[in-house]
Amino acid sequence: MAGEGHRRPGYPVAAGVFAVGMAGTTLPTPLYGLYRERLGFSELMVTVVFAVYALGVIAVLLLAGNLSDQVGRRPVVLAALGFSAAGALCFLFEGGLPALFAGRLLSGFAAGLLSGAATAYVLELAEPGQEGRAGLAATAANMGGLGCGPLLAGVLAQYAPWPLALPFLAHLALVAVAAVLTWRLPETVDRPERVRVRLRGLALPPGIRGVFVPAALAAFAGFALLGLFTAVAPSFLSETLAERNLAVTGAVVFSVFLASTVGQTLTGRLGVRAALPGGCLVLVAGLALVAASLAVRSLPLLVAGALCGGLGQGLGFRAALAAVGGAAPPEHRGATLSAFFVVAYLGIALPVVGVGALTLVLGLRGAGLMFAACVVVLSGCVGAYVLRHPPGAEGSGGEGRRG
Repeated sequence: MAGEGHRRPGYPVAAGVFAVGMAGTTLPTPLYGLYRERLGFSELMVTVVFAVYALGVIAVLLLAGNLSDQVGRRPVVLAALGFSAAGALCFLFEGGLPALFAGRLLSGFAAGLLSGAATAYVLELAEPGQEGRAGLAATAANMGGLGCGPLLAGVLAQYAPWPLALPFLAHLALVAVAAVLTWRLPETVDRPERVRVRLRGLALPPGIRGVFVPAALAAFAGFALLGLFTAVAPSFLSETLAERNLAVTGAVVFSVFLASTVGQTLTGRLGVRAALPGGCLVLVAGLALVAASLAVRSLPLLVAGALCGGLGQGLGFRAALAAVGGAAPPEHRGATLSAFFVVAYLGIALPVVGVGALTLVLGLRGAGLMFAACVVVLSGCVGAYVLRHPPGAEGSGGEGRRG
């Protein structure tokens, strides 16, 4: 490991690397409309291309969720940056739908590796007394990076030349800088082991289903909102709201992730018992605003829905994660959290593909309204349940089971 003199700037640098890697996973969001015009595929295919990303994340969670514990944080983060660069190259030199599928799958691999390894890296590089700031930096890097991807791509595609090339060239340059910075960071895993990749099951330890199920469903609903904005919102903006400025599209998607970051920072102040039901109910309000924006064709209402829904998603997600992590026995915590993230990422994929399929029958506006109604019902029911049966943040599986 590097000397102590390198540790003080370590965690902000690791957070910056984390943000760059996550930005690549949402970079294509404002560009899907341009790809549709070039390649001539349907809205359903847009959602399928997007959903492949979630499959990549889930595959990594199941096969290599603890890889950085075995071989070290730095090599896994470098591998994730490599997958991110490869995904960008697939989009840069795309020759049709197969290249887009490959690019999204590689982005999913990058996000799956980064979500665990980079978070741990940021926290472990913090000096004593910096743990709180490092935790906030990891949260901001994750959600902030996801939000910055569409913002960067939208601005470049709208106001600079080569709209389908320059965003990915810019990302490749950032990845190169991030790789150099990562190489200079100290390793925090003392004795790297041999790699042991194996399929990890999703079985839950006994006695925590009462906490896990509502918490995972809350995460599913919140991630469904994120999936809607990162896959379908550009089409809503251009076709339903007649807003074709790609920079505006990127800014709207950015606002969701910005609000989510704020929500996650507020969770610690509110506590799990208040934040989990509160987040679900704020998410319901945000989805209602999204539905209203589609009904009356209002961009300000959509932005309000993005901010409100993102805030609710952030509150609910971090509270759900804390509840599940606290209820799981230490010897099963890693597997339990992996199962939790699998459910969450299914929330990004399945409902969004459902929206794409519904567009064939109901049209884009009708599909959006149906999506909002379904997720409102899910989130409202979960919010009402956890309001009556609140899970504790630490070791309260019994309380959840009594419900």
